[in-house]
Amino acid sequence: MTEEKIKQGKQNRARGKRFELFVRKNLEDKGWIVCKWANNVEGGKLVSAKHKYNPFSKMLSLGTGFPDFIAFRKVECPECITPCGYKIIGVESKFGKYLDRIEKEKVKWLLENNIFDDIWIAFKGKKRGEIVYEIQL
Repeated sequence: MTEEKIKQGKQNRARGKRFELFVRKNLEDKGWIVCKWANNVEGGKLVSAKHKYNPFSKMLSLGTGFPDFIAFRKVECPECITPCGYKIIGVESKFGKYLDRIEKEKVKWLLENNIFDDIWIAFKGKKRGEIVYEIQL
């Protein structure tokens, strides 16, 4: 690999991490409780996500599951005085908006098996600092 590609890869990873943090802060500001999701779908089962170790930078990244976050908040219905339960969503932050084929299959499995109520894809809007959420069905 050339020096340019290595540099571009580092910049893209850093940009993606910054965007993830920005999405998390945005959801927390909207009243959601947000946690990092550390599970993944493999072979039709929900398994703990594998840790990734980079021997060159000597860094271990934890919780590299799909989707990036689990978010939940209390849901109130008009008939009740107290909250009825929780709405639980999965949030995947994508700088470029689109999921690949494998990620789409994981979304389908997670929704069919009632792991999440919805899965949201967070991506950059047209205005500076804008985040758009698209609900996957």
